[in-house]
Amino acid sequence: MNNTALLGLLAETSLHAGAGQMAGVIDLPIQREAHTAWPVVYGSAVKGALRALAEEQNAPWRIPVFGPETANASDHAGALLVSDARLLLLPVRSLTSHFKWVTCPALLKRLRADAERLGLPDFDLGAIPEVPTRNTALLPVCTTSALYLEEFRFDADAADLNAIIAVLASLMGRADAVSALQAQLVLVHDDRFNHLAQFATPVNAHVGLFNETKTVKPGALWYEESLPPDTLLYVALHAQAARADGANMTAVDVLNHITHDLFIRPYLQLGGNETVGMGWCKVTIRRTGD
Repeated sequence: MNNTALLGLLAETSLHAGAGQMAGVIDLPIQREAHTAWPVVYGSAVKGALRALAEEQNAPWRIPVFGPETANASDHAGALLVSDARLLLLPVRSLTSHFKWVTCPALLKRLRADAERLGLPDFDLGAIPEVPTRNTALLPVCTTSALYLEEFRFDADAADLNAIIAVLASLMGRADAVSALQAQLVLVHDDRFNHLAQFATPVNAHVGLFNETKTVKPGALWYEESLPPDTLLYVALHAQAARADGANMTAVDVLNHITHDLFIRPYLQLGGNETVGMGWCKVTIRRTGD
């Protein structure tokens, strides 16, 4: 298949893709999958960010690829199918070392299934190790018997993660990705990752100030959740032939506009708070044969 691709998105600043205002402790939580509670950026938000970038460039192909404006939405559908931005690596602070990139077998198996569905044969993750207990952490190179992540102590053990590192590095857009993953990648049990994904994300307090006095407005305190810098996500793209009248554009043409034309600079802004520098991701494109 040459009309599919994966986009690797490595967050270089904090990312807040909001789920709306809630009545819980966190006023503005991030988007999460309903069945796993893992962080996610919904496909509609990703597609909107891609379209906004195309409109910023005044790309002549943007309407056949993304569809018409809302007022003319019934004219035809867009030709680009965009998935949710799914989590792959979560940066977690370590009490004994530099931060760790944490993942789990369930995330890696889902990546492999997505790559197989898209017909991308170059995503060979090898044998994904099973983590025997919730208190076990698998590392590419084990130099210590214990690893501390947030409040948890893990029994550290070595595992062959070379194939996994090669695939993850190909989605990160960093020249030093392989060496960084060799030092910082950690594979934990699915259940333990579930806890970290829910409670290890940053939550920041915000206040509103009176412009004249720079004092806090009454009741203007809220808590906002975000994904930290160095989070790795990925997006599946599937292109179809353009449906717009007079648009002689094949599925390959549609995908080429995204993978070859759109990213003049390999960056995409996702989520809110753009004016304070949030949501900037380094984009890496993977297609068959890359």
